[in-house]
Amino acid sequence: MLSELQISPAIHDPQGQEKQQQAAGVGILLQIMMLVLSFVLGHVLRRHKFYYLPEASASLLIGLIVGGLANVSNTETSIRTWFNFHDEFFFLFLLPPIIFQSGFSLQPKPFFSNFGAIVTFSVLGTFVASIVTGVLVYLGGVMFLMYKLPFVECLMFGSLISATDPVTVLSIFQELGSDVNLYALVFGESVLNDAMAISLYRTMSLVRSNSAGQNVFMVIVRFLETFVGSMSAGVGVGFISALLFKYAGLDVDNLQNLECCLFVLFPYFSYMLAEGLSLSGIVSILFTGIVMKHYTYSNLSTNSQRFVSSFFHLISSLAETFVFIYMGFDIAMEKHSWSHVGFILFSILFIVIARAANVFGCGYLVNLARPAHRKIPMTHQKALWYSGLRGAMAFALALQSVHDLPEGHGQTIFTATTAIVVVTVLLIGGSTGTMLEALEVVGDGHDTTLGDGFEVVNNRYMNRFDDEDSPSGSGFRTKLREFHKSAASFTELDRNYLTPFFTSNNGDYDDDDIDEQHHEEATPFTRRVDFYNRG
Repeated sequence: MLSELQISPAIHDPQGQEKQQQAAGVGILLQIMMLVLSFVLGHVLRRHKFYYLPEASASLLIGLIVGGLANVSNTETSIRTWFNFHDEFFFLFLLPPIIFQSGFSLQPKPFFSNFGAIVTFSVLGTFVASIVTGVLVYLGGVMFLMYKLPFVECLMFGSLISATDPVTVLSIFQELGSDVNLYALVFGESVLNDAMAISLYRTMSLVRSNSAGQNVFMVIVRFLETFVGSMSAGVGVGFISALLFKYAGLDVDNLQNLECCLFVLFPYFSYMLAEGLSLSGIVSILFTGIVMKHYTYSNLSTNSQRFVSSFFHLISSLAETFVFIYMGFDIAMEKHSWSHVGFILFSILFIVIARAANVFGCGYLVNLARPAHRKIPMTHQKALWYSGLRGAMAFALALQSVHDLPEGHGQTIFTATTAIVVVTVLLIGGSTGTMLEALEVVGDGHDTTLGDGFEVVNNRYMNRFDDEDSPSGSGFRTKLREFHKSAASFTELDRNYLTPFFTSNNGDYDDDDIDEQHHEEATPFTRRVDFYNRG
């Protein structure tokens, strides 16, 4: 990591400087080799439909193996500096492209059709899961079942461990096909869940550092200030970028490089702006991605649209794979506190309980407000519960807790989080395909069912679906139009006011043309839900 270079006292020593450069070269070479191996292995696993070792699990396993080999070799001291999982590097360089791509690849219609449920699961549900986990961990310590931590630190642990990373589940959804509502719920909940977990962790950390004079009301105000302020900053930057690209006249041939450069810079501007204002850059860049895809993207030239779509997909794939490799390597290299095994075992049990309280409690509330034909089936709720794997976000926040908490407390939380990440990614992730097939929420290319009882077609059925002369095609289109009415209020506001103001479409665009263009450029993640934008 060239960003982590530090001036060494041995800079005036030619031999010391040469050894340092050699160690840096070896470290970077190993990183590149592991990335290549991960992508090749992931391709082989997907090609042979071997779902017991998902791509994320394979990347983590590669990092674990290489880190273990480095631990038993004489190269540990010389290259250790180049592999430590620095939380600053993660939050500033690896996480932003991943989160932006998540927002950028969200499809507006399925997202906003399930917006109420997604917000319920990601905001209320994450809050419930954090509190339940924190309280259970605290009670476990009081009853001498596990290592005892102060109550606020238990809540910090509950906040960071509530950040889910269902990349394995989503990849299986892509390969096998799934209900589009379920995909939207899992994907949308995981994206907003990360933002919620970070905001909760920072709020609890602030409460701990300023425990005097803090009350519940001020804690809630601080959290809302962080979350709403970050969301407003992200949406504001997205709208500004849309107006800039609408009126600056950059969509001409000789200015495409400038157009692409400006588009790429805006997400980082949003992230750094929020961080500079002591807000959450994750929340900000997420909503910037959603707004820029919906408004700014249509103001770009066709070639620039293709470039930015491919560019962000590329760097997010590299960053995400590198995160799991980096995490596995660091797990093997770091010195962990394994003396509190009870804390680890009971923590795993408590997060399972908290996840169940989150999903089934919020699912019950959502179904109370939904009509009968749009209720979330119990099989979908079980799949959502099972998709609550922990990953890089929880790991990075736990690593940050080592610096935020007293010695021993932070190390215990970090070790427990490490164990939970390994267990969920390797063990649960490997059984996800079997579990989802047992729940009958995925299938090998056969028709699946939409939330209100009509068929979803996979890509190979698209031509039949698009046939205007086909009675079945007309029936599908009619039912899809009826389904879209659930998001009619926002759609009308968007079409009549927001789209004409922020884009050059003036509200009279053809959905089919835009979505056909998007389908050609879409990644496998988005193609599974592209039919939602058709009709």
